[in-house]
Amino acid sequence: MNPFKEKAPKIDRCYEDWKKLYQKPYDKYAVDPYTKVRIILATGAEYEAVWFGHQFSRRCNDNDLRRELAAVRRSEQQQQKKLASLKPKDENLLEVTISYEQLAVDLTVNLALLESDKYVKAALDFALLEDFDHLYRFSDLLEMEQGEKGEMLVGGYTEIMPGRPTISEHRYPYDDIRRHINGKKAGLATKLNTMIITAAEQQTMNYYMNLGTFYTSDLGRKLFTEIAMIEEQHVSQYGSLVDTECTLLECLLMHEYTECYLYYSLMNDETDENVRKVFEQCFLQELGHLQKAHSLLKKYEGKEYTEVIGDAEFPELLAFDRYADRNKQYVRDILAKTIKNTAIMEDYTKVSELPSDYEFFKYNSQVNKMPQFVASHNVIDSYIGEFGEDYRFETAPHPVKELRDRKEDNTQIGR
Repeated sequence: MNPFKEKAPKIDRCYEDWKKLYQKPYDKYAVDPYTKVRIILATGAEYEAVWFGHQFSRRCNDNDLRRELAAVRRSEQQQQKKLASLKPKDENLLEVTISYEQLAVDLTVNLALLESDKYVKAALDFALLEDFDHLYRFSDLLEMEQGEKGEMLVGGYTEIMPGRPTISEHRYPYDDIRRHINGKKAGLATKLNTMIITAAEQQTMNYYMNLGTFYTSDLGRKLFTEIAMIEEQHVSQYGSLVDTECTLLECLLMHEYTECYLYYSLMNDETDENVRKVFEQCFLQELGHLQKAHSLLKKYEGKEYTEVIGDAEFPELLAFDRYADRNKQYVRDILAKTIKNTAIMEDYTKVSELPSDYEFFKYNSQVNKMPQFVASHNVIDSYIGEFGEDYRFETAPHPVKELRDRKEDNTQIGR
């Protein structure tokens, strides 16, 4: 599908009344876990679109153009509110967090498997093992404090076991910056992947930053604080991959195209009829946003969409349900191959190959002076102290020998 060739509503036809904006929430006990994952992903895309629209407006001195941006942004804001209303009021902070981390894991795998650029794929694989570890630590907290098993929330689609230990993820800021893609040479899927993963990780970072302190225990509040810092590192990594050489109007076009692709993927993948209709409505509205962005690009820069996106035919769509078993094996393979890796400036290497005076060791020791006071380790240590071994959902023994011991949390691997 080429969304530029589809019939699209005018922007003023995209605005909805309050009744339409407040949707019927899903039933958290009956809904498929991937439905929750898709809603979070779509919400993150809308937040990114709104945030970009505000940044564009603040750097623009043409009020006619700023008014056009405001008109599109108002519709994006309404879409975000509609998506947010799908979450039921009886779904608590930590239950939602499990869905955030399941999204981080399975979305990253999906994108990595669609990615042809080896450098971008390496970035996805690297952060994948860290989000995978976050899912494990939040799941142990959930079972320990609320008696709820994470495997029920992820529906068995995603394994729950240690990844690269969170204590090993704290790197000096210089090592979170990557080389940006070349927008003129990069494939369309690569452009989409960098924008999608940046939006998704940014949504997670914001959620933990703003809501983590509302959690009900000190240990949980500390865990949210620590993992929010890692999510900031992930946003730095992924955001630095995004093409830096396009104009703001070209960026606007790419943002709207990305949303069209996402909603088209989500509506074709969704199993809940009510949620699918919401995605379909948002897709139709995004067609209007995209064609408005195209008209602004032509008016102010004299460019056609083909100069930015090429023929604009959607590449292979995202599909969560279709590839769940494949995703599990992919994570296991990356764990076995790269668990001991860390970042070194724009690239990756084994921790054992870093110079002994490298900034990673200094920074990691500075923030983790005593492991017994590091929340991510504390959660597992406390769980083991209470139940004798950690909580996991594994379909086979852990692929990394050093991480098979369920009676002791490994705080050295990758560090």
